[in-house]
Amino acid sequence: MEAVAEGLWGLAEYHEKRGEIGKAVKCLEAICQSDASFFPIVEVKTRLRIATLLLQHSHNVNHAKSHLERSQLLLKSIPSCFELKCRAYSLLSQCYHLVGAIPPQKQVLHKGLELTASVGYEISMKLWFCNFNSQLANALSIEGDYQGSISALECGYACATEVCFPELQLFFATSILHVRLMQWDDDNLVEQAVNRCNQIWESIDPDKRRQCPGLLFYNELLHIFYRLRLCDYKNAAPHVDNLDAAMKIDMQQTQRIQELVNELNALDQSLSRSDLHYRDRTALSKKQTMIQEQLKSMTGLCSIGQESLQPVYFGNVRRIIGDKLQLAPPPIDGEWLPKSAVYALVDLIVVVFGRPKGLFKECAKRIQSGMNIIQDELVKLGITDGVREVDLQHSSIWMAGVYLMLLIQFLENKVAIELTRAEFVEAQEALVQMKNWFMRFPTILQACECIIEMLRGQYAHSVGCYHEAAFHFIEAVKLTDSKSMQAMCQVYAAVSYICIGDAESSSQALDLIGPVYGVMDSFVGVREKTGVLFAYGLLLMKQQDLQEARNRLARGLQLTHTYLGNLQLVSQYLTILGSLALALRDTVQAREILRSSLTLAKKLYDIPTQIWVLSVLTALYKELGERGNEMENAEYQNKKLEDLQRRLTNAHASIYHIEIIDKVRLEVHQLNDLDIKRAVAGPTMGVNLDIPESIGLSAPLPAPSSSRLVDIDTRRRGKRRI
Repeated sequence: MEAVAEGLWGLAEYHEKRGEIGKAVKCLEAICQSDASFFPIVEVKTRLRIATLLLQHSHNVNHAKSHLERSQLLLKSIPSCFELKCRAYSLLSQCYHLVGAIPPQKQVLHKGLELTASVGYEISMKLWFCNFNSQLANALSIEGDYQGSISALECGYACATEVCFPELQLFFATSILHVRLMQWDDDNLVEQAVNRCNQIWESIDPDKRRQCPGLLFYNELLHIFYRLRLCDYKNAAPHVDNLDAAMKIDMQQTQRIQELVNELNALDQSLSRSDLHYRDRTALSKKQTMIQEQLKSMTGLCSIGQESLQPVYFGNVRRIIGDKLQLAPPPIDGEWLPKSAVYALVDLIVVVFGRPKGLFKECAKRIQSGMNIIQDELVKLGITDGVREVDLQHSSIWMAGVYLMLLIQFLENKVAIELTRAEFVEAQEALVQMKNWFMRFPTILQACECIIEMLRGQYAHSVGCYHEAAFHFIEAVKLTDSKSMQAMCQVYAAVSYICIGDAESSSQALDLIGPVYGVMDSFVGVREKTGVLFAYGLLLMKQQDLQEARNRLARGLQLTHTYLGNLQLVSQYLTILGSLALALRDTVQAREILRSSLTLAKKLYDIPTQIWVLSVLTALYKELGERGNEMENAEYQNKKLEDLQRRLTNAHASIYHIEIIDKVRLEVHQLNDLDIKRAVAGPTMGVNLDIPESIGLSAPLPAPSSSRLVDIDTRRRGKRRI
């Protein structure tokens, strides 16, 4: 009977290599369904192989789970076979992960940990101990038990240290940093986690680092997320450059690997010919061995389709050799995200850094690149036109959530860029795309509803619909638990109220600014502080408290310039400060500041801010009696006003305009019968960049009067101060 099993295993491997997975599974199931009696260990190995094939190449998770549960029953009667027992636990844990069954997953992992603790100190058992702790940390993070997750990862880190495995140490150190970033309840603990990653990375030999591209990507991305949270763009920039360069190198390597795989497949086809001459067969076999060695050196794999303890890809899509960015060796199951998702994330990072600097051409290229990657992957997951949340295979939900969240963030940045450039129709189209994706996948994209409402507010504000803008910003506040996001949306709403211009609106603006101003030093980074200082300075200026406004705005400008590098916000700060300098009769400083502001606004193609600056400059030239400059400036201002008016007319004429600004929330029907807990929670190693600021804070568009920004509202009910 052993010979029969060996023959069926060999035939199954043959079919798998040819991509005939159904036939491979049937060969293996023939052993399990046979009336003949095989040794229990033969049946166990066969069922584990079937489960692995099903998880790697299909959505049939329940079928895989049945084989694994049967394997466990058989293994109970076998006193040893610890490797097989650990493998069964690991695969079963992954089945539970795929269907979102966290409690039974944790139960299985605890059994695995008990087994590894009871069988001694072999290195293989220590690696399985690391495997189970890694998966347990993942499960606990999904439940929101960050402290429990960190405890499991610390156990894994201690074990990696004990066996003197620096790459494995870094795997756990980076995972701990990621959980710290997700939780972020103690600045010192986050900084300590960052420093530990740096120390371990530096301790790894440079040659070994090059063999760990997954760790390189993961480590660099986490450092970027950390710096972004601190608004430390300057120190994040080198990490962005490293990441982008690493991606380009890895893409070249992946392309070369694919070429070798294609060549190997062609050789296999030639060698299968029965009429091949001996000399030709010998030459082709020699070439085949050489290519296999090349692939082994490039990927660390010995052969295609080999049964190994490779981590299962949770997206259930078959991938080529070299299409993984593994963080740790088998059996750790150490892949964070598929390579395509990481590539898209790198594109997104480049956009996030380029947009505030006005590098819109490069941003547009990266947005298109990232969205193309995502669309291709969504198709592989079965997400085509018309497919909705309810139609998804349950095992696809986790991976679909990753790609859909990335897609929404690309569209968010596209909306921001188009609004900055006053390309309102393009912004409408991107925003409607966001809305349509959300309506199709409301549970998976539940966290994005707040972003969509905020962007509806940004659009409404940009086209001068300030009442509607304030409504959507306030709605966005209600849709998030993030204090940072709430603060930014309150600031945005306050600016919209200030732009409305009446006494009641100014009072509402102050009511929104006050609470944020009182706690602005409690936020990580300076984004919220620069926003609220801008809004408060604008309000103080409207109330004619010019010197106090100047102080607040000067402080905000310094923080924005030093940390954020957001040119649009810098330009708007400068414009208000220029207006203040003019109001305070400091014409020399006003001229210098306004010229700087105009230069930045032109670089950003920010037509509304250009008009705003030009209106103040016209007033400056008039006060100085520079008639020639005044006339020339006014003429240029009128051209820009005509251009803006044309864009606004087109935007208002669009079928999407009313749909976007309408004072109603999006109506979606959540799917009560679909367990999508993991998708709502987001993947454990999430991709949300936590950057609530989407575009620079837009101040009011100027009225034809050049004194628009220093007008006093005579109906206001006295000055209120924070």
